Amino acid sequence: MAAAIRVRRVYDDPQPGDGCRVLVDRLWPRGLRREAAALDEWLRDVAPSSELRTWYRHDPAKFAEFRRRYAAELARPGPQAALDRLRNLAASGPATLLTATTDVDDSQAAVLVGLIEDDAGAAEDMGDAACWAHLVCPDCAAAAR
Repeated sequence: MAAAIRVRRVYDDPQPGDGCRVLVDRLWPRGLRREAAALDEWLRDVAPSSELRTWYRHDPAKFAEFRRRYAAELARPGPQAALDRLRNLAASGPATLLTATTDVDDSQAAVLVGLIEDDAGAAEDMGDAACWAHLVCPDCAAAAR
């Protein structure tokens, strides 16, 4: 079962159930001291590019296209590695993705939660490893054709 993952504003006070607190913005939030953020990690590379962020400007009418473009950016090597790190953090226990934006529902953090939850659901749909272990080569771990 996947661990709980949620989105909150970085300016909000930490809560006991936050678990691992991860800032997913590229830029440090204005007016916030590093000590006050109570972060466990800052994953700048998982944030949208400056170009995409500037184009989007948190316009809810552009959110569907933003999500599509952002997912394409996350497929690149640097962002992909940061997303993998975020997936691992989320899989190991409760996680809270932090962002400075006021509209967290239409933010990159919301997109990230959706991707992580979709991945977790897909992994659960694959079934128990014993169900498909016979399809993997025990010597090299390659999938059988």
